[in-house]
Amino acid sequence: MPPASTKASTTPVGADAVVVETDSRLAPSSPGYRRMSFALFAAGVATFALLYSTQALLPLISADFGASASAASWTVSAATGALALFVLPMSALSERFGRSRLMTLSLTVAVAVGLLVPFAPSLEWLVALRAVQGAALAGVPASAMAYLAEEVRPKALIAAIGLFVAGNSIGGMSGRIVTGWAAQLWDWRAALAAVGVLAVVCVVVFRLMLPKARHFTPGSLNPKALTKTVRGHLADPLLLRLYAIGALFMTVFGAVYTVIGYRLVEAPFSLPQGVVGSVFLVYLVGTVSSAAAGKLVARLGRRGALYLAVSTTAAGLLLSVADTLVAVLTGLVLITAGFFAGHAVASSSVSRTAKTGRAQASALYQSAYYLGSSVGGTLGAVAFHAGGWAGTVLLGLVAVLGVVSITLYGTRVARVEQRQLVALRTRSTLRV
Repeated sequence: MPPASTKASTTPVGADAVVVETDSRLAPSSPGYRRMSFALFAAGVATFALLYSTQALLPLISADFGASASAASWTVSAATGALALFVLPMSALSERFGRSRLMTLSLTVAVAVGLLVPFAPSLEWLVALRAVQGAALAGVPASAMAYLAEEVRPKALIAAIGLFVAGNSIGGMSGRIVTGWAAQLWDWRAALAAVGVLAVVCVVVFRLMLPKARHFTPGSLNPKALTKTVRGHLADPLLLRLYAIGALFMTVFGAVYTVIGYRLVEAPFSLPQGVVGSVFLVYLVGTVSSAAAGKLVARLGRRGALYLAVSTTAAGLLLSVADTLVAVLTGLVLITAGFFAGHAVASSSVSRTAKTGRAQASALYQSAYYLGSSVGGTLGAVAFHAGGWAGTVLLGLVAVLGVVSITLYGTRVARVEQRQLVALRTRSTLRV
């Protein structure tokens, strides 16, 4: 029998028949692929706009509640931390009830909570609501990568994931710009309400545009099977390295973007809130670099693309130390480009490496990724309080060194395996 992703047809040729198998999964030239890309792009926008909606507003939230930077940073870290905890259970639900259904439910609940967030009476309530919102949003990354792996042809998978990650970058950018200017015109509560309205529009677009899943096969909610699958993924050295790379990249990104608002509203920059929000236009660079991840891998290989991404990130960190606005903005551009390229390469590599339990493999990556964001946001604020921007940069460079070390180790392992394979083939040839 042909696999689920192929369709067999017969074409008469005289008395004989020729069996032709066509791949029924989405290809870049098909209308369904374009609808799928637009739908998941909208889902990415909504997810990142909601998930990081308080990040550009942290100085205002600190001032309103009389809280320190590290205390206010929990409005971001609680959301990303809850997402990290719930993404694996959500992936199990997606195996049973379907990727599309779970993404729709997750976005709907997250938007509903987002419309309540502006009315939080205290910092504690704000953190609690943000945690609930993060838990709800976990269904999107838990399902999106698996949906793409099932519905998109393998050769187009990296590009499709790149477009989804590009939607994340647009969501992160638009959410921060909207909140920045809305907060300057009104206050941070109105800014969060504006992001909620933006997310509502994105969810409607997502639901209307997403093609029906054609290759999803429902599974059972079997805790033992889930545990076995998770253990298998955690025993895979390559997957473990990819999880660690995602976490470390996000540690850098979470630290930088949690703290940058505090740096820019203080001397020597003293920028108004609206302008600080507009600084996040550099996310457009991430949109380009993540969408180009497929071409980078084709040209440089997976590890070569990671080396380029991490080098770009490190250069941006070092450049941002200078106390000139041009240097800081250029540094942010490089950090953003490197981060999104590295994330797209690592996340797509997870989907291609896992042969079974792809939803759980992607979920574990997302757990590590958002745990990195939560840790980076909190530690970045602590480092900023202790050593200023230089402290945050030092934290980022330590994480970058971790990515380099893991990638170098992976390169060494690959070379050893290649030599062993060549030696095995040589021995086989000599025996013949």
